[in-house]
Amino acid sequence: MVEELVAAGVALASAGVVYVWSAARVVKQYERGVVFRLGKLLPEVRGPGFTLIVPGVDKLRKVNMQIVTMPVPGQEGITRDNVTVRVDAVVYFRVTAPAEAIVRVEDYRFAVAQMAQTSLRSIIGKSELDDLLSNREKLNEGLELMIDSPAVEWGVTIDRVEIKDVSLPETMKRSMARQAEADRERRARVINADAELQASKKLAEAAKEMSDQPAALQLRLLQTVVAVAAEKNSTLVLPFPVELLRFLEKAQQGYPAVQQPVQEQLPPVAPQVNPDGQGAISRQD
Repeated sequence: MVEELVAAGVALASAGVVYVWSAARVVKQYERGVVFRLGKLLPEVRGPGFTLIVPGVDKLRKVNMQIVTMPVPGQEGITRDNVTVRVDAVVYFRVTAPAEAIVRVEDYRFAVAQMAQTSLRSIIGKSELDDLLSNREKLNEGLELMIDSPAVEWGVTIDRVEIKDVSLPETMKRSMARQAEADRERRARVINADAELQASKKLAEAAKEMSDQPAALQLRLLQTVVAVAAEKNSTLVLPFPVELLRFLEKAQQGYPAVQQPVQEQLPPVAPQVNPDGQGAISRQD
């Protein structure tokens, strides 16, 4: 009798262990458990840790609550200004309502991916090329709003959407390069013209000051000579302004003219011939 009771107890304990083993579930910290009892969703969502279900009756589905990074394949489209481009993007989203993410949509990841591709094509058609290249923040906000509107009903929240790359045809790249080069050349010419205008004004002011003080021109010339001589050049090209000649001419007007010496008139020279036939020149005094 005792042996039968012991055997029954052992069998009951074994059945209990098997029951607990089959009913035990472990939900991780970043997961939530959704329980279906005979196909009906239970309102209580199981949190992280150890939990039990009824074997054969309940079915537990775990939902990842982490932020999912999903790359959006490159989508080709025509912009509003008729330029063919290929745009890549990435979507960051997470599940906020596990029960709705399981019940309302068959595969929320696939649904978000398809919605992201469709929204990206729509954004390409509504935008211009300059907006895709330089105004991406505004396009990211519009793309996020387009994806987030239907995703809220699926229990999914879109954290952010980023446009990664915009690929252009080679012909368009060359055209943009020529345009940028022409624009830079235009700005360079404007800057040079402005510099010439400012320099001409300063030179006009300097000329006016030097005309009042002629000695200033000579000092400026000496400064130029010193600057050129500091370069240790073997050849020195020195400009000689006409104004300096005028200055020297005016300076000499206050002194008597220097008398030039009269050259001695020499008698003409007659050639003579020696007896040996060689010619010689002698001067007659």
